[in-house]
Amino acid sequence: MPQWIALGFLVLLVVAAVVPWLLAPGDPLAIAPAEAFRPPGWGHPFGTDESGRDIYTRVVHGTGASLVIGVAATAIGVALALVLGVAAALGGRVVDFGVSRFLEVLFAFPGLLLALLVITVYGPGIVTSTIAVGLATAPGYARIIRAQTRSVASSAYVEAAVVLGRSRGRILGRHILPNAIAPVFVLVTLGVGQAIVWAAALSYLGLGAEPPAAEWGAMLFAGKNYVATAWWMTFFPGLAIVLSAAAATVLGRALQRRGPR
Repeated sequence: MPQWIALGFLVLLVVAAVVPWLLAPGDPLAIAPAEAFRPPGWGHPFGTDESGRDIYTRVVHGTGASLVIGVAATAIGVALALVLGVAAALGGRVVDFGVSRFLEVLFAFPGLLLALLVITVYGPGIVTSTIAVGLATAPGYARIIRAQTRSVASSAYVEAAVVLGRSRGRILGRHILPNAIAPVFVLVTLGVGQAIVWAAALSYLGLGAEPPAAEWGAMLFAGKNYVATAWWMTFFPGLAIVLSAAAATVLGRALQRRGPR
């Protein structure tokens, strides 16, 4: 996918998330039993589901929920990683050892399996699945932040700030954190795409948003029993997930290549 197409698609997603009625003025929850299982056509470009709801309208209105889950989960992961990574880098040998061993334990679990473990303990739901995905992504970010923080903390300009008598708080807030976190913001673009896929996977398993919610994973969950007779019920929500993750990945890779070397 070319970069300009990826960027344009992401802009379209933002528009759909903020003002979905502009692209699809209908009600995503309105049922019309007489229109059930209509294939894609002029009146319903993405077809209809078992209750006659328009799939196109539901995909557009589901963009907001899917993006919010992806962005919120990524924000949770980065925030937790920031605490762990900075503590490990600047907290001394004992703290570094403890945090590093804790991250190794988390890395022993595949990310999605760790999210499933959290949901098993606290129960399914949109909020729980968002937190679970955020916790599952935190270890990877934490390792990067730890390495970046240690590198920045030993740099010449930080040593100069210490010699000039700057306070530890000022050095941390003005010199270390901004330079240590900067590379992570590039990875966040990639992380949002991954979080969207994971959240949709949890909803598909019935552990996230539940039907009839207009959320892409929940739409996949609702349509899985009709794949043979109404393929469009899962195809278009699945296509939205794939294209969103691909666009975020392409943009993230482009930012990585343009970033400082």
